[in-house]
Amino acid sequence: MKRLFFSFQFNRVVLAAIVAICLAPQTFGQLVTQQRSVGGIAIDGNGAVAVTTVEEGRQLAELRQKALAEVPADLEPFTELRAVSLKQIEAAIAKSASEGQPLPDEIKYLAGLQRVEYVLVYPELNDIVLAGPAEGWRIDALGSVVGATTSRPVVLLDDLMIALRSRETSRLDAISCSIDPTPEGIKRVRSVLGRMRTFGNRRPDERPIEKALGPQIITVTGVPETSHFAQVMVAADFRMKRLAMNFQQSPVDEMPSFMHLISSSRRTTKNMTPRWWLVTNYQPLARDAKGLAWQLRGQGVKCLTEEDYFNTEGKREKSVKAGHLAQQWAQNMTDRYDELAEHDSTFGQLRNVMDLAVVAALIEKEQLLDQAGLEIPQLLEQSEPLDYDIPKFVNAKASFIRQRGNWVVSASGGVELLPWYVADRTEEVAEVGTVHKQFATEAEHWYRQ
Repeated sequence: MKRLFFSFQFNRVVLAAIVAICLAPQTFGQLVTQQRSVGGIAIDGNGAVAVTTVEEGRQLAELRQKALAEVPADLEPFTELRAVSLKQIEAAIAKSASEGQPLPDEIKYLAGLQRVEYVLVYPELNDIVLAGPAEGWRIDALGSVVGATTSRPVVLLDDLMIALRSRETSRLDAISCSIDPTPEGIKRVRSVLGRMRTFGNRRPDERPIEKALGPQIITVTGVPETSHFAQVMVAADFRMKRLAMNFQQSPVDEMPSFMHLISSSRRTTKNMTPRWWLVTNYQPLARDAKGLAWQLRGQGVKCLTEEDYFNTEGKREKSVKAGHLAQQWAQNMTDRYDELAEHDSTFGQLRNVMDLAVVAALIEKEQLLDQAGLEIPQLLEQSEPLDYDIPKFVNAKASFIRQRGNWVVSASGGVELLPWYVADRTEEVAEVGTVHKQFATEAEHWYRQ
C-alpha cells in the first residue's frame, strides 16, 4: 500500500507534508446492506476505500451480532484443538444448495477455528481434516467474527474456498495487494511543493497537495478483487499505514508510529522513501514420516522494509536498504504482531488468510486430495463465495509535522503472499503423528475436539 510523504524547506522551518489516504466516512446504510465493511474499512459503489467511524462500527457490529444464530453449545467452550472435515463440509454445502437453504453459521465459520494449525490426511476415510484452536464466536467493534473470549478472528469458509481456488496459480504468481500513487500525481505534488513559500509558524493548506496527488490506485493479484480474502489484505495494509503515520493510535505499548520516531529522532533524515509490506513468516512445516500429518508453525506474518527512489517522471527507479527509523518501525511491527492481532482483528484476519493460502499450496504440492481420494467440487468451484465491491482507489489526505533537516519521504508497501515458498520448506517431526491418530476414526459429526 503506498503513501507519499513530501517535505519542503521553508527558511529555517521544515514542514513535512505527509500525504496519506483520505478517511472519508461512508453512508452507514451502504455498509449494512451491501456487506462492504471488512476490518474497519468500507468501499463505496465507486470503489473508494475509507475508514468507518467508531459509531458506524458499533452499529454495524450490533446488527451483525443480532443476525448471528445461536452458537451450538458444544462449540462454545475454548479448546486448543478442534478438527473439521473437508469431506463433510463439502456434503453440507451440497445439501444446502440442493435444498435452497442458507449455510448454517457453524459451517460458514468453520466451527469457530481461529487458526489452521494442522492438515491431516485420512485415505481410509477419504477425508482431509483441518485442526486448530477454536471456540464460540461473536462480532467485534470492526464487524469481524471473533472468538467469544479470545477476540481472535475466526477462519471463514469463504476465505478457504478462495485459497483452494488459488492453489495452482499461487505457485508462480504472488497473492498480493498494493495501493499506488500515479507517476503523474507524484510529479504534480513535487511541482506544488516547489511553488510553496514561507509559512513561518502558520500551518500550510493541505488541499493543494491532496488535489495534486489525486486518487491512488489499488491493485489486487492472485485472488478475485471481489473476495473477502482481497478485502482483508487491503484492510490490513490500510490499517498498517494508519499506524505508521499516526492517523490511528497503536493499541500496543512500545509500538510508536513512524512519525513519532521521526519527530523524536536527533539524527537528520534525508531522501527517505520507506516502503513497508507484510509477508508470510513461518518456520519449516512439520510433517510425519508418511506425509499424512502436517503442522503450520511460526507467527505467520512479518513486516519488511526498504527505500524507493523515484525519477523525475515520478516512477520508481530502484529500491535499496531502508533507513534506520523505517527498519526500527518494521521490526516493532514484526515483534509485536501477535499482540497487535489480539487488539485489532484485521491483522488476525490477515494471518488467517495467509494460513489458508499455505494450506491450499500444501494440498496442491503434495497432491493431498488424490492421496485422500477426496473430491470437493463445491469448495473448489461450484459454491459461490460472497461478493464485495471492488476496492479501486483511495483519495489523498495531507497533514504536517515539524522536523529538522531538508528531506523528502515516500512511504509505500502492501501485502505479498508466496505460499508455495512456505509449502516447499518441511522437516520431519514425529510428534505430529500423534495428532493424526487423535482424529483417525470416522466421526458422527463434521467437527470434533
